[in-house]
Amino acid sequence: MADFPWPSGAATGIGSLPGTDIAEAQRVVFGELPDLPHLAELPARGPGADMIGRSAGFLVELPVQLYAGRWQVAPRPGKDMRRTADLLERDLDQLTEQGEGFAGTLKIQSAGPWTLAASIDQQIGGRLLRDAGAVRDLTDSLAEGLRRHVDEVRKRLPRASVLLQLDEPSLPAVLAGRVPTESGFGSYRAVDGPDAATALRTVVEAVGVPVVAHCCAPGVPLQVFRDARAVAVAIDLALVKDLDPLGEAIEAGIGLFAGAVPSTPGASPSAASSSAPSSGGASLAGASSSAAPAPGKKAADRVATLWKRLGFPAARLPHQVVITPACGLAGASEPYARAALTACREAARRLAEV
Repeated sequence: MADFPWPSGAATGIGSLPGTDIAEAQRVVFGELPDLPHLAELPARGPGADMIGRSAGFLVELPVQLYAGRWQVAPRPGKDMRRTADLLERDLDQLTEQGEGFAGTLKIQSAGPWTLAASIDQQIGGRLLRDAGAVRDLTDSLAEGLRRHVDEVRKRLPRASVLLQLDEPSLPAVLAGRVPTESGFGSYRAVDGPDAATALRTVVEAVGVPVVAHCCAPGVPLQVFRDARAVAVAIDLALVKDLDPLGEAIEAGIGLFAGAVPSTPGASPSAASSSAPSSGGASLAGASSSAAPAPGKKAADRVATLWKRLGFPAARLPHQVVITPACGLAGASEPYARAALTACREAARRLAEV
């Protein structure tokens, strides 16, 4: 059985959480996900905390700015980059405080090069995606920036092992040629799978830590992620329609971050959908344990059933599979978000005990 860079029977979050209090959010992450915590992301704080702005903050010598509500390449760093850097510094400070002495595996996240290329505008107009040279420059810049980010996290938590998650929700559209142009009347050219894998592999090889490739959109490009040498794929199980590619990836030794708990109430028929409250009145840290789905059983059963259908030994499951929400939790209420993390932890515990 292959060794994986996370403990057996682990659960984790995808990254984003609701609210604006990073200290509270990071406390909840370490409390609910002790075996594989992650650096919390709070998009509700506004520009620079959103996935694209936050990830663009890692770029080296490629500044961005907000223009007409969109991120675009900037001639020089400005106030938007300073705000982004300040938010990340606060996040890292709380990670350092809440994770003092932590000696396990810690996950950090960033958008990948294709999602950034499909989301950031050039100064002259059009997305970076339209220019293959611009995509290469973006990829190299991101690779160096994430290498530095990993080094910074290691300095702050010297006993921890770092795991990087690359978020690529736009990659299926990039591969299919479905990213719309500004006019809305056309689309950018489709990118070949091998070219997409090459860019991702540039980042994977630069950062010096294992990389999880995450996509919670339909049509997850499992072969691209395998060719990029990701150690695991993170997917929403509700979107899995064809088991063969997933089974082939698992058989090849890829880990699975199984999105088995819905990101919002009623989103899919699994663990958190029925008994977690959806009102947002309580704080994330203050949500009572009674808000949690009891006790992750639906999510555990869902993953165990999938694993059995794939034909793999049950003893292999807790080593190769990590339980997560279906996607980020930024759109959930704070009590529900904590309930979902609790359900993930309980599901992982149940599967480890089988």
